[in-house]
Amino acid sequence: MTEFDELELPISKSEMTLSNTFLGDAIEIAIVTPNADKTMDGLVKLGIGPWRVYTFSPDNTTEQTYRGRPAEFEIKVCFARSGNVIWELMEPLSGPTIFDDYLQRNPKGGIQHIAYDCGDMPMDARLAEFERRGYRCIQSGKWMGKNHFAFFDTEDDTTTVFETYYFPADFEYPEPEYWYPSAPPEVDNKVYSSGGSPKKD
Repeated sequence: MTEFDELELPISKSEMTLSNTFLGDAIEIAIVTPNADKTMDGLVKLGIGPWRVYTFSPDNTTEQTYRGRPAEFEIKVCFARSGNVIWELMEPLSGPTIFDDYLQRNPKGGIQHIAYDCGDMPMDARLAEFERRGYRCIQSGKWMGKNHFAFFDTEDDTTTVFETYYFPADFEYPEPEYWYPSAPPEVDNKVYSSGGSPKKD
């Protein structure tokens, strides 16, 4: 039993908050897929994009953990903005991940987690608050030495995984491996093919 189990039920403070609200705003919807390129193509047909495509690996993602232990993993990660929400695609490539675990149970993939900003509270405080409520961290890392992300074991209680991550104010996305279907015109006037190579004029 956790400290939170012993607390009384929260009370409603408004139409949007409870007395124990801490998650803040939903900022990301994430799909885990066995084929990120195929899923990207489907989402582009719905007008979602353009997509930045990266590989998260031990070369650029430090402090990697899986279910509480150090672990090396590699994931194809794709980002697209839609208003105030980021869409994310994750295709596990190697090493132990909750994303590979998800695909073992759901081979076609699906929406696997939602990310919250926790009101921009410090990352250590976010981790401690999830833990206090009975949810341990089951995957984490720090991309580019700045973007700290953590996933929690909320699935049994909520049917999905909750994530929180922190981007410092000075964070800038690095150049992606490629854009899909093409880079926006403001990106150095470079247009990238889905294969990752700049198109020739």
